[in-house]
Order: sequence, then structure tokens, then C-alpha cells
Amino acid sequence: MAAQQLTVTDVSSRGRASTSASLATSSMPQEDGSAAARPSQERMAQALDRAREAAEASIAPAHDDAETLLFARGTDLDNLLDIASRLRDEGLERAGRAGVITYSRKVFIPLTHLCQDRCHYCIFVQTPGKLAKAGISPFLSEEEVLEIARQGAAMGCKEALFTLGDRPENRWQVAREWLTEHGYASTLEYMRAMAIRVLEETGLLPHLNPGVMSWAELQRLKPVAPSMGMMLETTSVRLWAEKGQAHFGSPDKDPAVRMRVIDDAGRSQIPFTTGVLLGIGETVRDRVDATFALRDSHARWGHVQEVIVQNFRAKDATAMMHRPDLAADEYAAAVAVTKLVLGPDARVQAPPNLTDHDELALLIRAGIDDWGGVSPLTPDHVNPERPWPQIDELARLTALAGYALHERLTAHPHFVRQGEPWIDPAVLPHLRALADDYGLADEAAPVVGRPWRPQPEPAEPTAGGGAGLGALLEAARRDPAGLDDEDYVALLAADGDELEALAAVANGVRRERVGDEITYVVNRNVDASLLDRTRPEGTLTLDLVTALADEAAELGATEVCVQGLVSDELPASAYPDLIRAIHAHQPQLHVHAYRPVELLDGAARFHMRLPDYLRMLRDAGVGTVPGTGARILDDRIRAILSGGSELPVAEWISTVEAAHRAGLRSTATMVYGHIETATDQVAHLRMLAELQRRTGGFTEFIAMPFVPQDSPVAVAGARPGPTLRESRAVHAVARLMLAGTIDHLQAAWTKLGFHGTRLVLRGGVDDLGGVLIDGEVAPWAGPEQGRVLTVTDMRRIADEVARPLVQRTTTYERVGG
Repeated sequence: MAAQQLTVTDVSSRGRASTSASLATSSMPQEDGSAAARPSQERMAQALDRAREAAEASIAPAHDDAETLLFARGTDLDNLLDIASRLRDEGLERAGRAGVITYSRKVFIPLTHLCQDRCHYCIFVQTPGKLAKAGISPFLSEEEVLEIARQGAAMGCKEALFTLGDRPENRWQVAREWLTEHGYASTLEYMRAMAIRVLEETGLLPHLNPGVMSWAELQRLKPVAPSMGMMLETTSVRLWAEKGQAHFGSPDKDPAVRMRVIDDAGRSQIPFTTGVLLGIGETVRDRVDATFALRDSHARWGHVQEVIVQNFRAKDATAMMHRPDLAADEYAAAVAVTKLVLGPDARVQAPPNLTDHDELALLIRAGIDDWGGVSPLTPDHVNPERPWPQIDELARLTALAGYALHERLTAHPHFVRQGEPWIDPAVLPHLRALADDYGLADEAAPVVGRPWRPQPEPAEPTAGGGAGLGALLEAARRDPAGLDDEDYVALLAADGDELEALAAVANGVRRERVGDEITYVVNRNVDASLLDRTRPEGTLTLDLVTALADEAAELGATEVCVQGLVSDELPASAYPDLIRAIHAHQPQLHVHAYRPVELLDGAARFHMRLPDYLRMLRDAGVGTVPGTGARILDDRIRAILSGGSELPVAEWISTVEAAHRAGLRSTATMVYGHIETATDQVAHLRMLAELQRRTGGFTEFIAMPFVPQDSPVAVAGARPGPTLRESRAVHAVARLMLAGTIDHLQAAWTKLGFHGTRLVLRGGVDDLGGVLIDGEVAPWAGPEQGRVLTVTDMRRIADEVARPLVQRTTTYERVGG
């Protein structure tokens, strides 16, 4: 069938879209509210030429060119669409599905219409009063959820899109009461339970779209859904912070919060759907900024499976009901620019129900390769005035544009094919049961429920092992720290049954040394590098530090951890002054402060001998020091990892030893999974053990998986972090080598994730470290903002490995006796 090409002139002749002579500036204001100025024709021509050349080289346009191209109309727009379309075709061919545009056959499950946000364009969200008047419960019941899913499965749907308001229990008493009455602590906990029921009883694959989620919540939800999503919508702070703007009064529409969620999804290796909402008052620059932000997040983590470009549609009975809809040519230009910015391998989606059917071909020309979810059963609850196109009609319209329509699953094909670590083992069988060999939907596959089970983990592995490592493991069981270095190197290669046996030996040593308790500390992080005397935005003053300490104490913290080089513009006294500010207000808080590099910096700026400076810090209130910055104790490796900025090995060791001898105990650390070898890991552990024999100053050992995205420099030839197998082996061997020297091993849960943390707890680890409270006072002051593990989360992890959980102090005394 020959493709039917829809031009901008065709659309304009029907009166829906503007031409180059009639620019829809109402939805593209400048910051001052005036209309954005249209670029000159010469500038447009230059931008189009550069875009064409960049697309041919698979290079994204520069920011200024992307802004210019958003104004393309008439012939300029036709040229832009041609560039975007060719780029899309190139990407589909590279992906092995040339000429195929996808969609997901789904049902909407509107779990609740209550929300804590107040978006000025939304009709999905309702108040408790309106729901009660209509006789609607605050939440769908379990049976209502399952009935929607059953009907969808009977109609061949494979996706259950859970859509709901954002944390309604934070705003509405009726939501809290309903959840409590039904045995759930939160909306997200209820959604998780319903996702499992849907998987088991209907076979539909949950796609979770509950709004803002914490890192820990993403970890808890990953085993029950192949994919998740949350629209970025916009990076405009103005639309969130200024009264009368679209997101004013909506706490979870802060762009920084939403970008944190998107990044945390990447860090958690979750296939993630996100996108932009256009026409709600954002500027031209805002549109480009948002697209670049999503591109950069995906470049770091590789997790954004599709970017939705959604056009604003005004709705009755909303504050924005009189705002004009986004014009078709303005929308097409935005879709095309999004494709150019994201590149050929990105998937760009446009909802097919938000554009008139006879204009869908324009969006195909603009570079989309996915229509998103289309339901034969349920309406678009977010845009109920816009019915879904019939799937057969969507296929016909797609074919008229020269493309075939093919069903996909909630996770895009490359994630389906890769499986772990992107898809949790608990849900992977459900996903692959509905997939074809390529990873798209097998349209003939039966949609039936299957048992959901978490990743099988050894309840209590037994020591033993294959013939290769059996003798070494038996020797390690008798004398854990007594093997030769080459023996530990061999153990680090353990896999399969031998890895399970190694974990069992390490776990036995852990039980003998410290018992079965899993410990944790309630703490808060403070980044000392943010300290400033004048309090500009995003910096700390000593008054703010005391407020942080007060809030930490109120929230039950026993420790404040302070790290970071203070500015050269501050006096040397800033280091002890910060400690005194905490200690004077909350003397009972243990202050865990200053890495070796910061200790040396402070001593040099005070012109003091290091031992004297350490005594001064101790007198100011420092209780222990972080033993971070160890990386791998090899000068060649350290220089590569840090770009030459790290201390030499001898200086790191002498600084930590001086701290121990000054009465300041420390943690011991190792960063692994980059360019080091197993031999390097063993040598590192040997040096730590020898230092501990001299001083006895280490409180615990923390093995930290290397995360390339967090590295201060690009490390050529580095592995993309350790595998789960390597992490398990490293923790188990560390338990053996450090037996009799460093008793406690901590799981770096922010890097291991929940699944990895459970596994290392079964292989020698006894501590979960700190909960990392954010609080309400300057949550940005902590370098790991947003990655909070609540005590409830820790208790769940402990329960899952069948061990008791106990709160401790920094130095491992039990809190509360």
C-alpha cells in the first residue's frame, strides 16, 4: 500500500493548525508572559541545515537550534518533519523492526481519584465530597480491580495501567481511614498488593504510574511490575512556584523532585516511561530544557524506554478551561524536535486519542514510533472526553502512512530480551510468557494468571561445594582468615553451587562472630562543601546546620554524618565550627565527620600537626571519622579512578591510623567492580586487616559497588559496575578475610538495591548502615537526597531473611539497652 503523506498545508486547509503566517504563540510565552519572538527565516534555514547534518551523523541539535526549530511552520515544518521521519526510520531499522510502529493493548485501573496535588488542568482528580456524592469509594476495591483486569484479559489486553492520584493520604483523612481499614499503610502498598493479584489471577502485566516515588519505593515495586512511569511534564519551576500557574499548590510537581524520581528509576534499573506535557504555560526554552533533561538522564542510566510528547487539551470545570489547545503544527514541530534531540534509538510516543484521527499521519511524519497504550475496554480516565481510536482503525491509519502496527508489552523489546537486571526475576516469567522471540507481544499468547513468587533465595545455604573449591571452603570454615591470598582470589571466582557454598561458610562465620541480629543506625547526612556564610540559595549556614541537627534529633537520629571539603573562601575554622554548631545544640548526637582528605585539608589550613588537629576536632565534638576515599588501595588504580585527585595509599593509611590513635574510630571501605582485579581486592582487604591489628580502630567494613554514573571522572576500560555474583563473592570473602579483625560488615544498600542487599545478608553481612533521613529542613543538604530507607523498609528486609532487626549507635552499642 502506498503511503499517504499528510502535509502541513493539508492540515491548515481544514482549519486545525496554523501556518508559518499564523504562529500559535499563546502556549509559548516568555518568562515575562509576552509572546515568544519568531526567529528570522535566515536563522530557521540555518537551524534546519544544521539539524539535517546532525541527524545524518546521529548527533542531537544544539539547544539554541532546537528552540529555533520549535517555530517551524509551513514549508519549514515540512522540512523538519522529513528530517525527524528519516531519523525515526533509521532507528527502527537499527532496532530490527523497520517500518513497525507499536502500541500496547491495555486496561486502565484507576485505583483512586484522590490526590494531594492541585493541578489546574486535571479532571481525573476528585475531592472526597464529590466522590461521596457520586457514591464512589475513595479506592477501587480488590474485586473491582480484578474485574477490570479479567475483562481486559478476555479481550486480549496484556497491560494493566495502574493510574492514580499522588499520595492522597497526605491530604485526605478519608484516604487514610480507608487504607487503615483495609490493612494498608499507604496507597503504594495497596497498589503493590493489587499488582500481585492482577499478575496471579489474570496474567495482565502491571505498569505502575503512581506519581512521585522514593528510591526505596521503587525497589519495593520493581518485583511486581515489568515497567513503571511518571511524566516529567516540564522543568519549569515557575509553573510550580508561582501562584496561578498550572502546578501551583502541587507538592509533587516540583521539577527537581520529579527528575530525582526519574534518575532513581534509572539507578534501580527499571524500564521507565516519562514525557513532557506541552501547552500548559511553559516557554520555548522550557520545552527544550525538559527534553534535554530526559535525554541526559537516559544517557546516564539507559532506562527511559519511551518519551511521551503530550499535547494540552483544555477541559471543562478546570482553572485552565479557557486556555487554547495546542495547535497541530505547533505540536508536530515539538514532536519532531523531541525526536531530533533524543536521537534515532529513542522511542517517541504520542497519545492517539488526543489528536484528531485525520491528523495522526502528521505525528507519524514528525517521528513518533509508538502510540502508547490503547484500550478496547476502559476510557482514558485522564482525558475521558477523548475516546480511544479502535485498534483496527489505528492500524488502518498507520498503514496509510506506510507503517505496520504491532502490539508490544509494558516493557519495550530490548528490556524483555535482556531480562535481568532490568526485569526482576519474580515478574520475568510473566513477561516472557506473553512475548515473541523479538520481545514484542505474542498476539496469540494466552493471557492467563500465573503464580507470582519473589526471587528464590537460599533460605539457609549449606556448606559444601564442587570439587574445585570444596577443600578451600572446608579450610575457610575451620580458619576463615587463615588462607593464602591466592586461595581468596580463587574464592572470589565462585559461581553457581560453589558461590552458594561460599555464602554459607561466610554466613556461618558471621553467626559465630556477631550472631544473627541485623543492625542499623538512624542518621542524617550533611554535605560540608555546601557551607557558606551568606546563605545564598542551596547553601548551608551554621544556623541552618543547627536546625538540621535539631530536626534530626526530633526524628530519632543518633548520628549526623558530615563529609565534604569546605570552600577555600572560608576560614579553616569552618571545619570545627560546623561540628560545634551541631554539638552545642544536640550534644547527644554522635558526629561522624570528615574523610581523610578533609582531615588533611583542615590540618594544613590550620598549620597544625595532624595529631594535634585531630585532638582539636575530637574536643569540638567529632566522635568518629568516615574511612571513605579508600577506593582500592593501589596508587595506579586510585589515580585512574580519581583523575589524580585522591591521596596516595600511604597517606590515606597514615591519616586513618593517626585518627585511630587520636581516639577517633572509623569505617573501612572498598569500591569494587571497575578496573581492579580479584588480586587487587584481596590486597586491599589485607591492608585493612593489618591496619586494624595495629590500631583496632575500624568499626565496620563497607564494600561499595562501583557506579560509573557517580564517578567523578570517566574511567576508560572500567566495567559497568560489578555483577550480582561478584558482589556476593566480595562480601563473603571479606567476611572470611576480616574474621578476628573487623567484626561488622555493612551492606551498601543505596548501591546494591533491595535484592542485592538481601543476598549479601545471606552471605556474611550483619549491618544495614544508616537510614539517611532527609527531613523537611534543607533535604538537599545530604549528598544522597531521596535515597532514604525507612525503619519499616529495613524491618521488611530483615523479615525476608528471617533475622531480627536491632537499632545501634555509630560504635555498635544497642540503642535502648
